[in-house]
Amino acid sequence: MSKTLIILNPHAAGGRAGQVWSQLEPILWDALGELVVAVTQHPDEVAQHLDKAYVAGLTRVIAIGGDGTNHALINALAELNERHPEGPKMVYGNLPLGSGRDWARTVGIPRSDLVAAARWIAGAEPRPTDIGLLTHDSGQEHFLNIASVGITGDIAQRVNQSSKRRPWTFLTATVRGLLEHDPLPMQVALDGKPWFDGRAYLVAVANGTTFGRGMKIAPQAQVCDGLFDVVLVEGASRATILSALYQVYLGTHLTHPAVRFARAGRVDVSSEGRVIGMELDGEPAAGRELSFQVRPGMLPLLS
Repeated sequence: MSKTLIILNPHAAGGRAGQVWSQLEPILWDALGELVVAVTQHPDEVAQHLDKAYVAGLTRVIAIGGDGTNHALINALAELNERHPEGPKMVYGNLPLGSGRDWARTVGIPRSDLVAAARWIAGAEPRPTDIGLLTHDSGQEHFLNIASVGITGDIAQRVNQSSKRRPWTFLTATVRGLLEHDPLPMQVALDGKPWFDGRAYLVAVANGTTFGRGMKIAPQAQVCDGLFDVVLVEGASRATILSALYQVYLGTHLTHPAVRFARAGRVDVSSEGRVIGMELDGEPAAGRELSFQVRPGMLPLLS
């Protein structure tokens, strides 16, 4: 049985990741064989651990952390696999911690019991999985779950600045964002064809189904169909949007009059030349001319 690299972020979930590792380690050793554990203090450290592991012949990595850890791993893995096109691809799995855990919701990883999650990941098989690539004026960046443009950039900043995240932190940040920010003028093209030109609160470019700690923004999304699910919320009144917010948690909002839905392999978003806030897998970012491209089956993920 081959060795497995474990990327452990001990600070995830307010330090809970470090505390539960003693429970998870014997389960993973028994199920996966020999483990090589790399403790990270910052996402920038992930790439060097992967490079060393790959040179040593390890081709499976499991991260213990939240959606931010997921995001860092996906970018490092995409770069590593592209540098070794003829070699074996590194397989990735995630044991979900942190406050969001939205990728776990998409693929069905147990979220309330880490021991159950460890057993789930031990029995999972690698599956070619799509990832997204964002190109903008500052460079390129991959994302696994969802990227969204507009008010969600501000919401992600609010959440990340919270000293202690509670179950309601994402919802509170969303409501405050809706109350304090006007919808932006946005121009959106799908696969090179104009699709929307007007004011919008957000454009979600979804590979997975869920963001914002349980908001099913793209309930029909599939992670291996070679397409993004694109969900746009038009600039309706705040009262209209707030009253319909509960529908997003249920995943019943796609038929709402203020919502547009489509599928595409490429999504281009701009806002009359201004810098637009956005988030990728919950990590805040910003740019002017944004181009999202799906990369079908790019990474083998345990699911």
